[in-house]
Amino acid sequence: MVRNWVAALAAVGGIAVGALVGPHVPGLAAGPGDGAGASVLADRIAIEDMVTRYYAHLGTQDAGAFGDYYTEDAVFDVNGVISTGREEIEALYANMDEEGDSVTEGGVFHMVLSNPVIEVSGDRATATFLWTGILNPDPKAPPQVAEHGREYDRLVKQGGKWLIEKRV
Repeated sequence: MVRNWVAALAAVGGIAVGALVGPHVPGLAAGPGDGAGASVLADRIAIEDMVTRYYAHLGTQDAGAFGDYYTEDAVFDVNGVISTGREEIEALYANMDEEGDSVTEGGVFHMVLSNPVIEVSGDRATATFLWTGILNPDPKAPPQVAEHGREYDRLVKQGGKWLIEKRV
């Protein structure tokens, strides 16, 4: 009998805490019954997943895959080197691999994404991430930080799919 009371009190306490905290979580506030909070949360997850998949292509030697993540007229600014449109963006990645400028040459490379800040407003969004490239040129040696930086993205939802409109 005591166990039932303890379980009931824990459940009521959890509901109370959720009611107090839930509306204050950024991006999850919604009007009564409108489902907007769930939609924003789903969009945030979709954007984070899209960016993670994008970075998973690094080191795969498939430069064409990068264009799939951009709008037709997207702008990609890498330290002042600006590519406009999918074809130019794909060419930028292809040139890095061909010229040996890619950090993915000569070992195992992984990109770690952290500190995502994603703001969704209907079919438009902004996102910032920190990224850290980890290279392990020799399996017997410790991994090395190959690169580190921050990105700023402006995204748009087209045909139910989030795409990058501008990346800096």
